Amino acid sequence: MGNHEDIIIKKASGEKEYFSFQKLRNSLMKSNATKDEAEEIVQALKTQIHQGISTKKIYSMAYRMLKKQSTQNASRYYLKQGIMELGPSGFPFEKYISELFKHEGYQTEVGVIVQGKCVTHEIDVICRKDHEIMLMECKFKNIGGLSVDVKVPLYINSRFDDVLEHGKITQDFTTFKGWIVTNSRFTDDALSYGKCRGLNLLGWDYPKMNSLKEIIDKTGLYPITCVTSLTSNEKKAILEKGIVLVSEMAKNERLLYKLGISSNRIKNILNESNGLSLKVKNG
Repeated sequence: MGNHEDIIIKKASGEKEYFSFQKLRNSLMKSNATKDEAEEIVQALKTQIHQGISTKKIYSMAYRMLKKQSTQNASRYYLKQGIMELGPSGFPFEKYISELFKHEGYQTEVGVIVQGKCVTHEIDVICRKDHEIMLMECKFKNIGGLSVDVKVPLYINSRFDDVLEHGKITQDFTTFKGWIVTNSRFTDDALSYGKCRGLNLLGWDYPKMNSLKEIIDKTGLYPITCVTSLTSNEKKAILEKGIVLVSEMAKNERLLYKLGISSNRIKNILNESNGLSLKVKNG
């Protein structure tokens, strides 16, 4: 096998790029794998990665190897896919985002109908703290490779303007912030327009050093869909109860029994959940 500069891989978006083993090392270590554990996986994958392989396939192989080393680290590595499993509708994602900001001290509401000057609008998440109010629109993607393009901030900015012109919801606050939050990425034009209009943009890997992924890793506030010990149906049933955080589920052992899960499996689920809720040390 040649150097990684020789290997071209296919991304979920259909784009092609040169593969970087260093990026793979970094992503494994950001999931809390040690340097030696990450290197072991990298060396094993060097014999399996070939021209034209998809990033999805590489991710799947790395995930399986990481899970053999540590269930908790594999769960962190599963984060991107886990968030996509919050679908197919966007509501669990909106609930999850509200929980992230609630842990920052905000009072939050999800799916609120707000009067604008011209029409009413359903705002995905509203956050309030002290003299600050934030209106958030969440753009959930349950398929990899999709981006939020410039039409989204154009449309959302006009909605926020209509709400601000009416004025009632913001009248008791001195600071207003409009947000667009996605588990995907923003196109360059979407970023340029959003920044020009003063919108706060939060994406999977944006802004640098404080992206959605980094916020989750730093806080340990993982969604329950990252817990690999749960089946898809069990995850769905827990989400239907309004529980989206691993840390919240770990405090509700009774719910797991009500779902008909055996004692041994509950023990494994709670062990994984408690380890997953710890803040990442590496990266």
